[in-house]
Amino acid sequence: MWIASSLPYLSPRGVNQADAWSQEAAEAGRVGTQKIREVGEMIPPAEVSAVLGLPDGASAVVRRRTILLDGRPVEQADSWYPAAIAAGTALARPGKIKGGAVTLLADLGYTVHEVREEIEVRAATAEDSTELVLPDGAPVIVLRRTSLTAEAVPFEASVMVMAPQGRRLRYRLIAG
Repeated sequence: MWIASSLPYLSPRGVNQADAWSQEAAEAGRVGTQKIREVGEMIPPAEVSAVLGLPDGASAVVRRRTILLDGRPVEQADSWYPAAIAAGTALARPGKIKGGAVTLLADLGYTVHEVREEIEVRAATAEDSTELVLPDGAPVIVLRRTSLTAEAVPFEASVMVMAPQGRRLRYRLIAG
């Protein structure tokens, strides 16, 4: 059973510290890697534009990745950033980002204060089935995460599609 928590993915990494996924997998005695499928600037889907507060027709930078555990695809992760924040940075270029996107964003002045997440279970699309090596129509878990600053400025919207086998999501909430 793989127990996943969002918290490690929301904090900047220290110097020479592995990215959150690599570290999480290593702590379980496994190997976590990712394959970048696409990086570019484009007009995002309407739901992404809405959570990022983008005006109609505004572009965003997307990083599409396939997340691998021991070489096997377990998740597709698409992360969107307003072009005003990401254009011209490593977020807009192919390649791994040292410390991960959360570290780069913190260096740019965007640290996570609030996270909004939605979880859905649905049938895999043809793309999901191909990327995650699942039967057509198999169930997948979709996690949508929006990260906001202390001033309630949204700066990242991620859509993660996960193979559900052996997956448990863990949340810890502290009432104010």
